[in-house]
Amino acid sequence: MFNFRPLARIASVLTTPLAPEDVLALFNPVYSSRQLRGVVTKVVQETAQSVTIFFRPGRGWHAHLAGQWARIGVELNGVRQWRSYSLSAPAGEDPAITVTDVGAVSGTLVRETKVGDVLFLAPPQGDFVLPEHPRSLLMLTAGSGITPVMSMIRTLVPSRPDADVVLIHSSRAEDDSIFREELAELADQFPNFRLVQWHTGGRGRLSFTSPAALEEICPDWQERAAYACGPESFLDDAEALWNEAALTAASTLEDAGCGGAAEGSLTIERFSTDLTRGGGSEGGLVTFEASDREVLADGGVPLLDVGEDAGVLMPSGCRMGICHSCLTPLLSGNVRDLRTGDVHGEPGELIQTCVSAAAGPVNLKL
Repeated sequence: MFNFRPLARIASVLTTPLAPEDVLALFNPVYSSRQLRGVVTKVVQETAQSVTIFFRPGRGWHAHLAGQWARIGVELNGVRQWRSYSLSAPAGEDPAITVTDVGAVSGTLVRETKVGDVLFLAPPQGDFVLPEHPRSLLMLTAGSGITPVMSMIRTLVPSRPDADVVLIHSSRAEDDSIFREELAELADQFPNFRLVQWHTGGRGRLSFTSPAALEEICPDWQERAAYACGPESFLDDAEALWNEAALTAASTLEDAGCGGAAEGSLTIERFSTDLTRGGGSEGGLVTFEASDREVLADGGVPLLDVGEDAGVLMPSGCRMGICHSCLTPLLSGNVRDLRTGDVHGEPGELIQTCVSAAAGPVNLKL
């Protein structure tokens, strides 16, 4: 077998002080042996506050499934910040993210991204995906919650004439509705796709407190596989309605002496989680051992945010306690789970920095 090590040493000498991979990156911006990258190929303005960013990923990216998300990294003030974004492009095509101008990272992406920029990437992941077998579908979205569902619609509707999809999308006004024109064109072109645009500015909030509004729009809603994505209150109300319907259906089946369960199901994708239960508590001095930094942290601020604000390179993913990408060894001290308020801490314990706050002095390995 040919030994490439001598060639690698020669290349290293010839390119010093740059590494060979750094020279290759000058010719191919997405090339990196250390960090997955993507080059921006197109930026499309969707609304006044949102854009879709298309990018060509480098080696190491695997094709996404419709509805999945990926972590995107950008440099802000010399610190690489990571956020998770749903992929809005159809499966099988180069990826794209649709971003709304909310927060420092998203705002930077919306206002400053241009063709040729390089994004730092992590491979796509997530279980908010289309069912394995054909089903009649009901999509419930609000605001930017349309983004993962748009990937599903773009993937399914044009390619499957047997698909049966109803989308109910809630937005403040017509101008705020992301993908409005494309969705209308799809609804006109494909009879298997029915679109209902619900503008809260004129009609009020879409209510799930009872099934009446949903039954008027989609009478067979309980028979469909349902997907919901949007603000927390929107999802909580939808979840409560489906739970109530499931209990009612189970009770009806039991009274009739039948086994089994109702046909309908609800799959939810959340962009955030409730971190208020541990708020208002005393924090402490957080020491990042490997980075040699100390920060006095508030008891209601996630350690992930504390570290990023201090310039520490923090691993992260969903930022809401689901994906466990942020797991970090706790060297000493106690942390508070911001979802429950529970305090815990054992030396060597792996903690989720995105949902944990300091409960007194804390030492982290980072």
